[in-house]
Amino acid sequence: MKQVIVVFAILAFFACGKKKETVIVETGDITEAVYASGKIKAQNQYIAYLPVNGIVKQLFVQEGDSIKKGMPILCLANESQKIGVNNAQSNANYAALKANQDKLEDAKALVEFTQNKLKLDSLNYVRQQALWNKQIGSQLDLEQKLVAYKNAISAYISANSKWKDLNRQLSLNAALSAGNLKMSNQQVKDFTLFSETDGRVFELYKKVGELASAQTPLAVVGAAHSFILELQVDEYDVTKITLGQQVLVKLDSYKGKVFEARISKIIPIMNERTKSFTVEALFTQAPPVLYPNLSFEANIVIQTKRNALLIPRNYLFNDSVVTKANGEQAPVKTGLMDYQKVEILSGIEANETLQKP
Repeated sequence: MKQVIVVFAILAFFACGKKKETVIVETGDITEAVYASGKIKAQNQYIAYLPVNGIVKQLFVQEGDSIKKGMPILCLANESQKIGVNNAQSNANYAALKANQDKLEDAKALVEFTQNKLKLDSLNYVRQQALWNKQIGSQLDLEQKLVAYKNAISAYISANSKWKDLNRQLSLNAALSAGNLKMSNQQVKDFTLFSETDGRVFELYKKVGELASAQTPLAVVGAAHSFILELQVDEYDVTKITLGQQVLVKLDSYKGKVFEARISKIIPIMNERTKSFTVEALFTQAPPVLYPNLSFEANIVIQTKRNALLIPRNYLFNDSVVTKANGEQAPVKTGLMDYQKVEILSGIEANETLQKP
């Protein structure tokens, strides 16, 4: 029993001797900010694919090379497609209107011949009809001239129709052959990966001899010297974000340094898996060297208040009560908060001393 009394006495001695932590209420500037993290991306950065399957035959660039829009990056083996292009070219040449001009000229000549014969038979029939009206000639002569005239009409109509049909058929064949040739050339182009932008090749996923499919990423391409920040903002904070807001950025590659950016885009759809929104920002004060996929942390500045009444956040109890130096608890009304300090709108005055709860 005496040992228990001694233990309590020792604890009471140390408890009474422990000094309370205190702080003096001061004025200063406070900034409300939203935390976000993310990665650096090059402007116009994209992952390149091809719509066909094949073996990588040639690489035209290396990782880190500069590239212009339309320049080839790599190509797949496409020997069978080249044969198809040659066949399509032969068919197009055979079906071209110029190659069949003699057929059209023969058909046109037959039209002209039947037209001339029609004119002649028409004239003979009119003459024979005039003679018959004067009781000259026979009924048989008139009927023969009429039959010849009608046959000439049929021959002209038939020749003209055949010429038009031949013209349409040859034009259609030429157009189809030209279309097949164009399609074959496009299929050959599908085996070559071309850059969609001026910039740099940041990564190549395949080497010569490796198999590539339509679902296989082949390269990462983007702007060489222009970068954006891709931030992930929690759904609870996204309504506070507006275009043009200041962003203070810390990169793991530049320890101890803070860089400035501005919000440039808010992607208006939430990622259901992460419950966050993607927000983009552009540097106004960029680091000298940047690469895609560098990670960073950022504070998006919502508002800043000058000469505010401030206390440390850990001196606030239940977000609404502080303890004065004499032990008295005082309710307070709070304003802006950051990670360390909180603004006090009412309940205490400047230069008062508070105890840490």
